[in-house]
Amino acid sequence: MKYKAPSKCPVCGNKLSITKLSCSKCSTSIEGDFHPCEFCSLHEDDLDFVKVFIKCRGSIKDVEKELGISYPTVRSKLDAVIKNLGLEAPAKESAKENELKKAAKNEIIDKLSKGELTPKEATEKLKNI
Repeated sequence: MKYKAPSKCPVCGNKLSITKLSCSKCSTSIEGDFHPCEFCSLHEDDLDFVKVFIKCRGSIKDVEKELGISYPTVRSKLDAVIKNLGLEAPAKESAKENELKKAAKNEIIDKLSKGELTPKEATEKLKNI
């Protein structure tokens, strides 16, 4: 049975480094200072979420259906994974994202007022923003 390699020191909590790799077939060993993959430090539930997100090709709506969770929960989980990978967007991008969401909401409201969408359709579209 193989175990997942720990990413933090159990004594001090510092990030562990990989110093030895070996082949289980021929016993070849290589020693050095190797960087672990970025995803190796994620918790198992975060990895499971990433797998579903990729399987759904990044469609938050499909992730909602697959996991049976709401849009805000999907966003929250995605934000947590982004943060845990050290990929947090700068504040400028967050402001830009808010502007895009506002524009999308306004477009839906305009279509609703013109009769191009039913109230039910508009509600669903607004939920998915």
